[in-house]
Amino acid sequence: MSSTHLLADRVTVGYGRQVVLDGVTVRIDRGETVGLRGPSGCGKSTLVRVLALLHQPDQGRVSIDGTAVDAVRYAVPVALRTRVAALFQSPRAAADPRLSLTDLIAEPLRATRTPESVVRERVTELADLVGLTADLRGRRPHAVSDGQLQRACLARALVHRPDYLLCDEATAMLDASTQAHVAAVIRDYQRTQGAGVLVITHDQTLLDRWSDRIVDLDRPAYETVSSK
Repeated sequence: MSSTHLLADRVTVGYGRQVVLDGVTVRIDRGETVGLRGPSGCGKSTLVRVLALLHQPDQGRVSIDGTAVDAVRYAVPVALRTRVAALFQSPRAAADPRLSLTDLIAEPLRATRTPESVVRERVTELADLVGLTADLRGRRPHAVSDGQLQRACLARALVHRPDYLLCDEATAMLDASTQAHVAAVIRDYQRTQGAGVLVITHDQTLLDRWSDRIVDLDRPAYETVSSK
């Protein structure tokens, strides 16, 4: 087992009386792509939120490269929480409608008090990377398409150069050409940065093609059930 990995270790999460994750263990090594599948309601998105340090599990814990993380959101030190990023299915649910696309991408950097000159340089670099032209960057979410907004959300997810990227149906709402572009950007980022990637998708062909191994939440072992 690699010593550099993002790990959900025996994680249990419930909402009221309903348990959606029951002792789940999933590991993503640096440099590998792990596919995650299972029926609707089995807790895939909840697991992403736990791994992204957005939701505290009822039991179990998350660790990053062997360092246990016992808090969530801004209670986690910056140097640790910025090592994990998530890209969700609905860009409109994830984006503040008051912000321009430029400010949307810049928001995580400004939250960590990054100098504005560095912010501008990084935003321009990432906007170019994801294919956002200069005329789009000043627009707010209501004035762009879902695909353009998801490109901005991808740029925002990569802004801190995370070691682990969690993609929760990130291409499901996009047209074919935008799907291909987003997937290509993620693969290139993974190759150059050695990042670990978790992919959730109902597209079995994409899951098989993209993943080094697949974890099935519909099985009791919650570990690899198929691999290349």
